[in-house]
Amino acid sequence: MKLQHSFYEQTLDCVHCGLCLESCPTYGQTGQEGESPRGRLYLMRAFAEERLASPQDIRPHIDRCLGCRACETACPSGVEYGRILEEQRAELEERWPEKNLKSRLRRILLRHVVAHQGRLRLAFALARFAEMSGLRAIMRSLGLLSREADALLPRVPPARERGSIAGTHRPSGKARKRVHLFTGCLMEQVFGRINRLTIELLTSNGFEVVVPATQGCCGALHAHNGMAKDAKDLARRNLSAFSEAEVIINNSAGCGASLREYGAMLGSEAARSLSTRCRDICEFLAEEGLKATPKPFPRRVTYDAPCHLEHGQGVVDAPLELLEQIPEIELVVNPASSRCCGSAGIYNLLQPELANRIGREKSQSLMTVGAEYVATGNPGCLLQIAKQLAASGSPTRVLHPVEILLP
Repeated sequence: MKLQHSFYEQTLDCVHCGLCLESCPTYGQTGQEGESPRGRLYLMRAFAEERLASPQDIRPHIDRCLGCRACETACPSGVEYGRILEEQRAELEERWPEKNLKSRLRRILLRHVVAHQGRLRLAFALARFAEMSGLRAIMRSLGLLSREADALLPRVPPARERGSIAGTHRPSGKARKRVHLFTGCLMEQVFGRINRLTIELLTSNGFEVVVPATQGCCGALHAHNGMAKDAKDLARRNLSAFSEAEVIINNSAGCGASLREYGAMLGSEAARSLSTRCRDICEFLAEEGLKATPKPFPRRVTYDAPCHLEHGQGVVDAPLELLEQIPEIELVVNPASSRCCGSAGIYNLLQPELANRIGREKSQSLMTVGAEYVATGNPGCLLQIAKQLAASGSPTRVLHPVEILLP
């Protein structure tokens, strides 16, 4: 038996009880054992033991996993499925990389654009020009940009929302505490307004906010796509950028989960220390308490939990505790809050058919609760849920909790 990676031993923790099946979005859609967490673990084990000869025997099933980690919450044996999945993907990418056009383009974009803030800013500046000049519409009419991709790709905000916000932002009075803010790569370019509102929310509640200019992409997209070395390089950069931070705040569930895994990824004491200092914005404010009362928001709102906040970081109650403090808000229960929306980083671009099926199920569930707004704290979820609701003809709008917590 030729073992491929250290994660083989971890796959043995799975006792095949099946409690993960109900929580798995892909198994729910296909009903196939190979599209379930325990089925994928069995396939990984069989491949490591050379009972399966070709990486293609497992790759399609591994690729179709969203990595939502809902199975970890359900698992009674404590199987660290997310970490095993990423290590298996890294092995496949390193030893048997796919060489088709889509895979090559994915590597180029992640390695040479997303990982470099300057290049990413230029890319979005060009995308903004394409929108304003009508070039995007022309590309769509010529079939160079599919309607599916066009509906999913966000409209690029104006330059004033995409510029750097590096520096120190102080509250009007004496600061309760100094915190550092992780601004992310795509958050900065697509949801720069949310970053600015996050600073406003923190300073209005008495916190001094430092935004390091040397920070960069968290590496989550790279890790999810098997690019382990790239993810570690980005982690080391952020480790240096936040070396003096007492508390590191983020407003993106995917980024927050990635930051919290730096300790396991890099294995150093400094990385483990950084992981313990990371807080989601809602988690942090729920712990510290709101000093400034939010403005009244007399609307029906439901909360949808990002997978990497609830399952990846274990933050469940904090967002709801904060939303309950908004005057005049009517919070309605979302029975499917813990179910994945189908975004999963760039999964909805790589696996559009399955992502749409999962997304439609989410939108249909949300429409039944009768809310005017859906609050969720992850950029991919914001885009995916908004797209699916619009496609279903729903007038329900999607927002980040930060947007309605301001005084």
